[in-house]
Amino acid sequence: MILSMSQLFLRTLREDPAEAEVDSHKLLVRAGYIRRAAPGIYTWLPLGLAVKAKVEQIVREEMAAAGAQEVFFPALLPREPFEVTGRWTEYGDNLFRLQDRKKADYLLAPTHEEMFTLLVKDLYSSYKDLPLTLFQIQNKYRDEARPRAGLLRGREFVMKDAYSFDVSHEGLVASYQAQRDAYERIFTRLGIEYVIVRADAGAMGGSASEEFLSPSPIGEDTFVRSAGGYAANVEAVTISAPEPLSVEGLPQAEVLPTPGATSVKSFVDFAVDSLGMKEVTAASTLKHIVLALTDVKHKRSIVVVGIPGDRELEMKRAEIAFAGYEVETANDEDFAKHPELVKGFIGPIKNGSQFLGEKASSKIRYLLDPRVVTGTSWISGSNEKDKHTFNLVAGRDFEADGIADLAEIRAGDPAPDGSGPLELARGIEIGHVFQLGKKYAEALDLKVLDENGKLVTVTMGSYGIGVTRIIAVLAEANNDEKGLIWPSAVAPVDIHVVAAGKDDVIYETAAKLAKDLEAKGKSVLLDDRLKVSPGVKFSDAELLGIPQIVIVGRGLENGEVDLWERRSGDRRSVKVELAVAELT
Repeated sequence: MILSMSQLFLRTLREDPAEAEVDSHKLLVRAGYIRRAAPGIYTWLPLGLAVKAKVEQIVREEMAAAGAQEVFFPALLPREPFEVTGRWTEYGDNLFRLQDRKKADYLLAPTHEEMFTLLVKDLYSSYKDLPLTLFQIQNKYRDEARPRAGLLRGREFVMKDAYSFDVSHEGLVASYQAQRDAYERIFTRLGIEYVIVRADAGAMGGSASEEFLSPSPIGEDTFVRSAGGYAANVEAVTISAPEPLSVEGLPQAEVLPTPGATSVKSFVDFAVDSLGMKEVTAASTLKHIVLALTDVKHKRSIVVVGIPGDRELEMKRAEIAFAGYEVETANDEDFAKHPELVKGFIGPIKNGSQFLGEKASSKIRYLLDPRVVTGTSWISGSNEKDKHTFNLVAGRDFEADGIADLAEIRAGDPAPDGSGPLELARGIEIGHVFQLGKKYAEALDLKVLDENGKLVTVTMGSYGIGVTRIIAVLAEANNDEKGLIWPSAVAPVDIHVVAAGKDDVIYETAAKLAKDLEAKGKSVLLDDRLKVSPGVKFSDAELLGIPQIVIVGRGLENGEVDLWERRSGDRRSVKVELAVAELT
C-alpha cells in the first residue's frame, strides 16, 4: 500500500493546540492523527485510523489465540437490563441517558456486561456449551466531568471488553489465566512497558482483580511495588494491624486546654512551644475526619474515621471502602446537624457509635485505622472546644465500631507480604482483569444445566483493554522534541519516502522506490508534494514518527539515497539499487 501525501487528507500543525496538556495529546493533534470534535470527543483521521487498526489487529490475534470469539454489540442500549443490575442508578451522572420519540429510556453503553450475559443466556443452556469467552472492540461512552489529556480521559473511547463463562470456579481460574497471559503477549507485542498490580474489584465485585499499568509521570493511578516483587494499586494495599499491647500501667488520660489548636500542625506547635512537650509530633496524634456518605436514594449519613495525625486520608481508598456511596468530606450543613462534632477538636468515641457528652443528636458510626490497636497511646481532641485529651489508650479509653484502612500509603511503608519497603510510582491503566464471579449471572438469571441435570448459575470473568488509551500511551512514551516515534508494530506505515528537491528525476526515483517497497510487502507513505520545501518535509517526517525514512534528494547525483532511522537518529547513504534490500 502506498499513501501519497499530495493526496492524503492531512494537515500538520507547528503549534500545540491550546487545550492540550500532555505530549501525546499535543503530538497526535499536531501530526494529524486526531482532531477535537468536542470536549473528550475526537475525530480519527486516516493516519490515526491506521495506527488504531494495527493495535486492534494485535488485540484480535491474541484474543483468538486465547480461545476468545469476537462479537459486536450496539452502543445504544435499552434501560431495562441496567435497571435489573442496578447500574442505571449506580452509574449516576457518568451515564449518558436519552429517550426515543416514544419516551422509552436508553443509554450509551459505558460497558456491556449486561448484554454479554443476556446473549449467552439467550443461546446457551447446558454445561456442554461451556467454557466460552466472547469479546468485542467497541465504542464506550462516559460523561466525564472533566475530560482531559486527549485520548487518556475522554467521553467516547474504544475498548476491548471480553467475558468468560464457566460452570465452576476452577474453570473461571483457567479462563482468567488465559486472558491474563494474552494481555502480557499483547502489551509485549505493542512495545509497552507494563506492571501488573493487585487491584480492588470495587463495584465490579469478584474474587480477584489485577490492573495492567504503564508507568508514566502523568499517570492518574498511583501504585506501589517492593524489591521483593509485591505490586498493587494504592487502593488495594491492606495494612496489617500490629500486635495489641498491654494497657496495664499506662498513664491515665488527661484533658488540657489547647486554645486555637484546630489542626494537627497548630496542635503540635502548641504542645511543643506552650506546653514544653518536645516529644510530641504529628505521629503522636489521632486525628478525625468526618465523611459524608450519600446512597443511590440520596440519603445522606456521616461516619467519623480516626487515623494517625501524620497521615492523610486517601479519598480513593475511602470510595472503595464505602462502595455504593458517593463519598465526600462533611460540609458545614453536616456539622450543623451534629453539634456533638466540635470541628477542630473531635476526639474518640467512648464505646463506639456514641460520642462523649450529652449533645449527641444521633448515633454516628466510628471507625479506626488498623494501626490504632489496643494498648497504643494517642493525643486527640476532647469533643470540646479548645481542649485535647492526652494519654488516650485504645481499648481502655475508647473503642470503635470497626476498622477503616483509609490512610495514605507512603514510600517506605512495609509491603503487606513482607517483601521489603514500598516505593510509589504513577501509571496509566491500560488493562484490567477480574474474576467477576456470579454478580451479573445471578442478577440476569444466567443458568445452565450441569452434568447432573441441575440448574447452576454461571460464573464469569471480565477483561478490558483501553484501545484508544493505548495509542495515547504509545505516543506518550515514544516521542522527542521533534515529534512522534512510533514502534514499528503500530506505525501507520512501514516506511516514509521523502522526495526532497525540484528535479523530476527525484520524484520519479522516489515513486519507483515506493513501488518496489510495496512489492516487497511494505506499506509506504510517499511525500511527493511538489511545492513544499525539503525543510518542511523533513519537519513533517519527524513529526509523523514513521520509524524508517528514505530521503531521495541531492545524493541522487551520486546515485545514492539516505536511510534515516527515526528512533536512533542515524542517517546514512546507500546506493539507490541497494535501498530496497536494506529496508526489507
